[in-house]
Amino acid sequence: MFSHKSETLQEVDEEAQPFLSEDVEGAIKLEDRADGQKLSAKFRTTPLPKAQLASLCAVRLVDPIAFTQIFPYVNEMMDHLHVTEDRSKIGFYSGLVESSFAVSQLLSIYHWAKFSDRVGRRPVVLIGILGIATSTLLLGLSRTLAGVLIARCLAGFFSGNIAVIHSVLGEITDSTNQAFAFPIYGLCWPLGSIIGPLFGGSFSKPADKFPQYFSYEIWQTYPYLLPCLMAASVAVVGSFCGYLWLEESLPSKRRSKSSGSSQNFDKTESEKPVKARSIKNLLSIPVVKALCLSGCALSFINTAFDVIFVLFCYTPIESGGLSFSAAEIGYSLATSGAVSGGLQLFFMPFLLRRFDHAKMYNFCMAIWPYCYLILPGINILARMGTIDETTGNLDPFTRFWVWVCIAIALTLARSAGLSFSVSMILVKDSSPDPSSLGATNGLAQFAMCFARAFSPAFASSLFAISTGSSFVLMRYLWVIVMTSISLFGTTFSRKIQEEDSCNKCPEKVSSFSSFVLFSW
Repeated sequence: MFSHKSETLQEVDEEAQPFLSEDVEGAIKLEDRADGQKLSAKFRTTPLPKAQLASLCAVRLVDPIAFTQIFPYVNEMMDHLHVTEDRSKIGFYSGLVESSFAVSQLLSIYHWAKFSDRVGRRPVVLIGILGIATSTLLLGLSRTLAGVLIARCLAGFFSGNIAVIHSVLGEITDSTNQAFAFPIYGLCWPLGSIIGPLFGGSFSKPADKFPQYFSYEIWQTYPYLLPCLMAASVAVVGSFCGYLWLEESLPSKRRSKSSGSSQNFDKTESEKPVKARSIKNLLSIPVVKALCLSGCALSFINTAFDVIFVLFCYTPIESGGLSFSAAEIGYSLATSGAVSGGLQLFFMPFLLRRFDHAKMYNFCMAIWPYCYLILPGINILARMGTIDETTGNLDPFTRFWVWVCIAIALTLARSAGLSFSVSMILVKDSSPDPSSLGATNGLAQFAMCFARAFSPAFASSLFAISTGSSFVLMRYLWVIVMTSISLFGTTFSRKIQEEDSCNKCPEKVSSFSSFVLFSW
């Protein structure tokens, strides 16, 4: 028989620890009993670094605001710059300006993530935010199409640090508190997507809208400077918050700064930097490959739904749409943002604590086909209650149920959109080692940006071909194609669940074996 006093196992590899307070006790405690030893695990929620999380959210707000603030006035801006005399071609140049941001971000995102694995997260984040501020200001000062394209490309280039921001979130949290941190972080995109268009729509051409305050020559010469200036100011505030409160989270950099924390480790072994893995090495890991493929499918489906929903609402009822006005489309999008924020804030923490993350991701991905299938049903309902086909007016009873169905469709879409937050957790958990977390996040975000770059063109073209057909059944071709793509996307999410289950099996066997041997 053994007789030992109670002892606590507190040795934790610092490189695997999140950036948290150092007074966190070990989770496993060994206690003696009269009849022998017994293994008991006590789990404690790790306190969140609130200043770190708040500064990270402030930094995260910059990207969606800078990305979306141009949307309300981009067509008007192309007309103001006289890029073409044919007004029907303005949409082409507007699409060119909008896509230049996404393409530039796509080309830079992995390189920023890889660079942060070497020099640290904090400098890359701060450089990116200041770069976004500068490029957004240049956009407001541009007077030619070339200047606008260069400014948007620069903004997309510096926005490539989004994968680095995701890595910081993964490094300052652990499995006990990420159910609280990730939903709060997930609120930043929908919030920024609301603030950005408000800046662009409300403060473009201020000399015409508010002559009593902006009757100066600068606002007449640069009519889109004010919204760009406001978006750039948000970026400057975000960089200031990051400079004050955002600390380095890369494990190798933190270890080199802490003098007394490595006393219990072999210095020759612990201080040796671990080389980040290459793209080929990361893609050889089945779960990482599945996450990249599934992330590409998720981003494609989500972006296509946003594009198709606006087109569906704008299209006349007899052509398969709803004949909504611009104000009604705005109300729908505002409702969508409110639903997304409510789900992230009130439901996401509970779901992350209660359910397996891979299964939850698979469930959310399985919702997407129903999001597309419900839209033609709304059109059929609108056809049944149409009073005037030329104006698209509906009787009050039908209008009520149309809005109920729209609320259901948007709730389904935003519930499926929770996949993005769960995906961040899965990428963090699937990273082979802490030194490769940035590269893994960069690879996953590269796949998402790749889909986002061409999804709008594909979705809008498919919808235009479908609704422009004289054959009735062809008008719903977009439903068949997008539902099929959504169903195909679920195959990758099921692969993630299978790989995640396989990875957990050895851990369970190992834990059980250790328990049996130790008890014996």
